[in-house]
Amino acid sequence: QEQLAESGGQSVQAGGSLRLSCEGRTYKSNKYCLAWFRQVPGKEREAVARIYMFNGRTWYSDSVKDRFTLSPENGENVVWLEMKSLKPEDTAVYSCATYGPTLYPDHVCSRQISSYPDRGQGTQVTVSS
Repeated sequence: QEQLAESGGQSVQAGGSLRLSCEGRTYKSNKYCLAWFRQVPGKEREAVARIYMFNGRTWYSDSVKDRFTLSPENGENVVWLEMKSLKPEDTAVYSCATYGPTLYPDHVCSRQISSYPDRGQGTQVTVSS
């Protein structure tokens, strides 16, 4: 297991934007998955965005679709989570996680945190109304 590093969390007003970064481990191939999760005390952890680095395919939860975007930084082990039109219900600790290598080029990245052995400690995002 390797530790990932997130940054960029802060307090913003509703309707605002934030960009979180995840600096991850180095894989020998790009057949691996990276996901952003968020957790609110008392609620189940939610996978809000996932990306398969081999082909750039992304998945977003319904709660953030069309508002959040994953952006890998070319040549770097950094993936950005760009968040816009933030809502108070987006308030959570956001963390990134990875797993790999995977076997198949059409792999679908898991939504389950248990699939991701490499994780960060998280960064707090607070959205006020």
